Amino acid sequence: MAKKKGNRVQVILECTEHKQSGVPGTSRYVTTKNRKNTPGRMELKKYNPILKKMTVHKEIK
Repeated sequence: MAKKKGNRVQVILECTEHKQSGVPGTSRYVTTKNRKNTPGRMELKKYNPILKKMTVHKEIK
């Protein structure tokens, strides 16, 4: 039998400030989260290399 899929899923985080700035390109990070502990959308402060500062990245999809 196949293994049962766990609670850990892969998510994509995208910068929120980058869309509003009008600068071309995107800042995205891939990470994992536990579905049981964080059922809602994840939100982290990550470094945006295009804007050269720390910005809020929100989960997409």
